[in-house]
Order: sequence, then structure tokens, then C-alpha cells
Amino acid sequence: MKTKIKVDIVSDVVCPWCYIGKRRIEKAMTALADQYEFEVTYLPFELNPSTPKEGFNQKEYLAKKFGGEARYNEITNHVVSVAAEEGLAFDFSKQHKSPNTRDSHRIIRYAKEEGKQLAVKEAFMKAYFEEGIDLTKNENLLSVSEKVGLNREKISQLLDSEEGLAEVILAENTNHQRGISGVPYYIINNQYGISGAQPTDVFIKALTQIGSESVATEGETCAVDGSDC
Repeated sequence: MKTKIKVDIVSDVVCPWCYIGKRRIEKAMTALADQYEFEVTYLPFELNPSTPKEGFNQKEYLAKKFGGEARYNEITNHVVSVAAEEGLAFDFSKQHKSPNTRDSHRIIRYAKEEGKQLAVKEAFMKAYFEEGIDLTKNENLLSVSEKVGLNREKISQLLDSEEGLAEVILAENTNHQRGISGVPYYIINNQYGISGAQPTDVFIKALTQIGSESVATEGETCAVDGSDC
């Protein structure tokens, strides 16, 4: 029987390093699939929760954040280059809107119940970074969700209500209380934290070490949120 490793990933849909880190840890888990079974859950984090529903002009917003257009070009070109090494085709020129991502997180949370969380998380990130889809528009959120098998009518009802809102806010507050101030952040077996889009070999080493400890230790543990203590 394979040892199970629980992987909770705190990330935002519009975080480029979250997408790069997603690919890297996926490669690590694939490399270790003969030894371990991985249970992956995505947890919400909003890089800019004050973003209005209609979003910001992406280039203007990031250029201001980074300190000017030259710095924006330097950073985005670097990110595009690193992403390409992981097989991702980032294209910032296609994306004109930086969205508020709370609705995306509500859908991602709902998708967990339907067994489609990993698929919809991937779909939203691909839509934003590679396809330039405007995620401020409900129509696009619905289309992306439907493509991975979620029921369009149910997602429409979710977006027209406050379903999942309190849960997303609670999860975000819990992550902040844990001291998580940047993403991606990986919580392994409720005990170990890995910060940042680490190289695949770093993930392999960490997961192997944690997996070995899981085999050797069968005693009670305290979860990182204190829920088991």
C-alpha cells in the first residue's frame, strides 16, 4: 500500500509563480507516484482583495506595482521565460484585465465537492495566463467552468448568490493567521510548510523526506491550524 501524503496548496488564480509552482510540484508528484499517493487541495489567497469587480487595467496596475513600464517588461519577460521552461506559454500581451479573484475561488471551492477542483484550477490559470480570457466577466467564468465538466446552471446560481463566500473568507483568514503572506505556499500533511515555486528536485526531496517520516511515525500529531490538538 502506498503512503498517502496530503498537499494543501495556497495560491491565487492570477499569481504567475503559483502556476509555475503548480507545474513543478506536479512533476515531483508524478516522479514519486510509484511510492506515494497524493491528496491535493487548493486553498484560496487573494493577492489584491480590494480589486473592484470590473478589475483593473492589467499592464497599468502591474507597472505601477513594479515601479514603471520598464520594470514591468523586465519582470514579465523573466516570468514568461521561466514559465516556458515548465511548458507554459504565458502571454501577458493578451491579458488586459487584472480581476478580483474571489468568485474564481468560490468556484474552485465548489469544484472540490464535485471532484473537479484540480481541473478547474488549471483551467482558470490557463485561461488567464495563456489565453488572455477576461475573468472579470461571469460569462467567461461560466464557460471555463463548463469546459471542465461543472454544471453551468449551478455555477450561475453560485455566482448570483453568496454561496461559498463565508467559507472562502474564513479559509483566507486562517491562512493569514498561519503567517502565510505570500504564495504559492504548500502545507504538507498539515505540519510542514514549503514557501515559493521551488524547483522540482526540491519538491521531490521534501516530499520523499516527509513521506518517509509518515511511514516511521504513527503517533498523534498537531495540525498546523491546531484543529487536532
